[in-house]
Amino acid sequence: MRGWHFAFNRRWFGYLVAALAFALACVLLSQWQFARRDEAVVEINRVVDNYEAAPVPVADALPELDSFDEDDKWLPVTLEGEYLVASQVLARNRPYNGNPGFEVLTPLLTTDGTVFIVDRGWLPSGTKDYPDAVPAPPDGQVTVTARLKAGEPALAGRSAPAGQVATVELALIAKSLDHPTYTAAYGLLDSESPAVADMPLPAIKPAPDEGPHLSYAVQWIVFALFGFFGLGYALRQEYRLVNADDPEERARAAIRRERASKRKRSDADIEDELLDRV
Repeated sequence: MRGWHFAFNRRWFGYLVAALAFALACVLLSQWQFARRDEAVVEINRVVDNYEAAPVPVADALPELDSFDEDDKWLPVTLEGEYLVASQVLARNRPYNGNPGFEVLTPLLTTDGTVFIVDRGWLPSGTKDYPDAVPAPPDGQVTVTARLKAGEPALAGRSAPAGQVATVELALIAKSLDHPTYTAAYGLLDSESPAVADMPLPAIKPAPDEGPHLSYAVQWIVFALFGFFGLGYALRQEYRLVNADDPEERARAAIRRERASKRKRSDADIEDELLDRV
């Protein structure tokens, strides 16, 4: 069966379906990477728009105790009140520049009688499963500026000893408090007045990094094209095999062999040929 008739059978139809399925999978993975990049860009824009914005009263940014607009992430808010040191807890397994440690979560009883959880910073793990020392917050009335973040969900199978929490699960922390508490968002400490000399390490400003998602998305598209290139190459090779005794194909094969032999010539062969012509 000469010509291209061999390609119109079940075997090559199966190859085509496989190539299409592979391309579809690559396109879906590419779209997923594009979506991941879009999420990263949105987060970068939040940092740009909110991180250095002018602080607003917490009641303006969080009109309800149990609601939070993700677009307000990193927005600085101001609060006045008194730290409830006796209700302070530590969030465990919190990395900081690759090091394990804890984040200090201190409830702030505001002047309107509500409680807002302030993350006062990070402490390294000590000799035991606890920081060597936890710096005390200011006594009495304090003015705080903190950047908003959404509370974290509970993680199945994760537990913590007394005085610690596995995640910043605000609803869980609120159960130990006797006042209405913000349960949708908490704040990363930016400043407090009066200030104290001994402080946990402050939160690090997020870097504007989109990650490798765009390059991965392009790579998946290229992989999809490679699938069709591979199918075309296999089809061409079988065409040559099936039509090997066809005079036109034999002539083309001879030309390919001649070109291949020229490409394989070494520099010494070329020099010898040039010397022979002199």
